[in-house]
Amino acid sequence: MAVSLRRPILDWYEAHRRDLPWRRPDATPWGILVSEIMLQQTPVVRVLPAWTEWMARWPTPEALAKEPPGEAVRQWGRLGYPRRALNLHACAKVITAEHGGRVPSTYAELRALPGVGDYTAAAVASFAFGGRHAVLDTNVRRVLARAIRGEEHPPRATTAAERRLAESLVPEVEAPRWAVAVMELGALVCTARAPRCEACPIAGQCAWRLAGRPAGPVRRGQRYAGTDRQCRGRLLAVLREADGPVPKSALDAVWPDQAQRERALDSLLDDGLAEVLPDGTYRLPAG
Repeated sequence: MAVSLRRPILDWYEAHRRDLPWRRPDATPWGILVSEIMLQQTPVVRVLPAWTEWMARWPTPEALAKEPPGEAVRQWGRLGYPRRALNLHACAKVITAEHGGRVPSTYAELRALPGVGDYTAAAVASFAFGGRHAVLDTNVRRVLARAIRGEEHPPRATTAAERRLAESLVPEVEAPRWAVAVMELGALVCTARAPRCEACPIAGQCAWRLAGRPAGPVRRGQRYAGTDRQCRGRLLAVLREADGPVPKSALDAVWPDQAQRERALDSLLDDGLAEVLPDGTYRLPAG
């Protein structure tokens, strides 16, 4: 089955792939690492301008490492999950100090970088350095769940069985292209909510489609309005848009629920996304 899946997906990718800057031949390993961290839980359309601005400002790890971490948070803007900005800054520091300013090429070295998990390490090792790895993001997991296991959605957490299946499908050659091709198929055709089976190059082999597209368990979207996460975002926006430290009153003004506001502010401090000065004012972290 692996061989019969590979060629149609690779051919489809060649004809339908998006022209994304981090996929171009001149993309640097640093640019690929930045893109992979930005793309976690964030759609491409939002990442594109953020990635372009980030790379224009910090084209190398050394350039970012020279800045205070608060500048990474400021530049991150409204991409969400801003701890990723701190992780990128920490990665830049380690890459500069321990790897001579060059993004390491092996999975093990990448996995040891701050905030870099299994997926990101495998993706960078594959896409930046041509390594042979099973790259399992949400899109890839969904394609494999449907095409091979006949399930509408993959399990919430990656299982050992999923990993074994993905590894068995990685070709000896064209491994990086295979990884990105399956990812692209999941992003553009085999989508979570409205899969376009009529446009799928492996529709004739897909176990889920051949079974009549049986519905899996209902997955409810995460509520955002009114949550601590939204409150954190409002508070962080005040710090990000300020030229210097801000008084507590400026933070109090953007969220009415005092208990929730204090809880969210404490969490920003605990996560290192904000710091309080001796005079009681607040700012982005200075390092």
